[in-house]
Amino acid sequence: MCFISFFFLFFFKMMNFFFMIYFIMKNMVFFLEWEVISFNSMSIVMSILLDWMSLLFMMFVSMISSSVIYYSKSYMSSELNLNRFIILVLLFLFSMILLIISPNMISIFLGWDGLGLVSYCLVIYYQNIKSYNAGMLTALSNRIGDVMILMVISWMMNYGSWNYVFFLNFMNNDYMMQIIGSLLIIAAMTKSAQIPFSSWLPAAMAAPTPVSALVHSSTLVTAGVYLLIRFNMMLVDMFFLKFLLLLSGLTMFMAGVSANYEFDLKKIIALSTLSQLGLMMSILSMGMPDLAFFHLLTHAMFKALLFMCAGVVIHMMNDIQDIRYMGGISFYIPLTSLCLNISNLALCGLPFLAGFYSKDLILEMVSMSNLNLMIFFLYYFSTGLTMFYTIRLLFYLMINDYNLMVIYNLYDEDYIMVKSMFMLLFMSLVVGSLLSWMIFSYPYMIYLPMSLKMMVIYVMLFGLLMGYLISNMKIYSINKFLMTYNLSNFLCLMWFMPMLSTYGLNIYFLKIGQNLLKNVDMGWSELNSGQGMFCILKNYSVFYNFYQINNFKIYLFSFFFWMLIFYLLFMLLM
Repeated sequence: MCFISFFFLFFFKMMNFFFMIYFIMKNMVFFLEWEVISFNSMSIVMSILLDWMSLLFMMFVSMISSSVIYYSKSYMSSELNLNRFIILVLLFLFSMILLIISPNMISIFLGWDGLGLVSYCLVIYYQNIKSYNAGMLTALSNRIGDVMILMVISWMMNYGSWNYVFFLNFMNNDYMMQIIGSLLIIAAMTKSAQIPFSSWLPAAMAAPTPVSALVHSSTLVTAGVYLLIRFNMMLVDMFFLKFLLLLSGLTMFMAGVSANYEFDLKKIIALSTLSQLGLMMSILSMGMPDLAFFHLLTHAMFKALLFMCAGVVIHMMNDIQDIRYMGGISFYIPLTSLCLNISNLALCGLPFLAGFYSKDLILEMVSMSNLNLMIFFLYYFSTGLTMFYTIRLLFYLMINDYNLMVIYNLYDEDYIMVKSMFMLLFMSLVVGSLLSWMIFSYPYMIYLPMSLKMMVIYVMLFGLLMGYLISNMKIYSINKFLMTYNLSNFLCLMWFMPMLSTYGLNIYFLKIGQNLLKNVDMGWSELNSGQGMFCILKNYSVFYNFYQINNFKIYLFSFFFWMLIFYLLFMLLM
């Protein structure tokens, strides 16, 4: 099953690649309509949109999927139901492809909902209470987005068609479009985990590592970004998009800060994904969808690779994810460490790796734009934080000493995993330059003073220095110098978002339930029904019993009294 899926996806990727080159050269778009059923005047039509963007994205998705499935053959080798896992991954992939090639809101909704459902199944794959809680948080957060898409479908009834492609150009002015646009932005914010829906992405790390590499780094979380890229012409003048710019900038900043406090290897990488998603969303809000798409593709490559390396490390460390136990792994798994370092440096934006081309271009376009200092600060500071947590991770994994046991025997390289990683490693090296030559039909004009041009380098060097210093410090000294315990707690726990979005929402309903139980179920309804009647009858019978035992006259009188009643009744009836 593994090999069949791998070869199928690999050839599918190659096919997409050649078609995409052809489409870009000829500047072509295919719009295919397949009439599923026609009955009298009603027809159900499935439409498919193939242009360079959907083909390119499909190529990347199928490439990462093929690597991940090949990787799973080794990673999930102890799994009894490996085929079930592969089928779930393929189901996820087909939902994603349906979302990518749909110009129609209904089929987009099918793909979107399929993503949410399969993602839930994959997050609860290891069945324990933690996975279940994470899965519920994921599913219910994404439910908000699903409802928004449903509302978009019902609002689009006003236009007579759900094929949004045809009327994107003249939908800017009326208030109806403002509503549809706002709903779409909220839907994209839930799927791409922007503030205030950020808490599900780190929680979803309860899934197996191959799932994290495919779903929570490169495909599922970018579905929201992709949707906004498709609808960008409609959204570009909206006020809500400016609001999204602020929220996504804050997401980027929040994730960068939290990643510096985290000790769980997968959560650090998840928070770094969140930070990059904030970057994509914010550059999208500034009206540059092609840059967002470019960063989406380059980021997908090195982030999937980073997750795969993390999976190898976790396997080697006997399923321990805490980075404080790790150290010196470059001695034992040199090839995996090579992949890990290159993907980490690509994430930082080291010149001429994948991340550099997109990040540098995005930051220079931000410097060119006429936005305020806050947005500028959020962009550059978050870039510095990226360097910061990457260097910290590098120190904990590569440079520090091994901290788990005194006597240890670590695995050698797993060559199936390494082969699958090398494909992504090659892409992480070349994909930035390749795409920048391919998808930008005209060059961007960037004209900046020297200080702004070098700003990215300054910020990177500052982040590198800080990462080095903090990694060398004792564990609490940064808190002693810079902030109080409460403030560092606030920064560490993602600005309390996981608590607010789970217990913070539940607690009011739970309190109402508690009061209802106490006052109604165990209170008034008991008093006025069974328990109350029982008490009244019991008290009366105790009272009578007391009299009958203590006073013989009343006891005899009660006999006379009953006889009197019977006599009177008898007389009345006669």
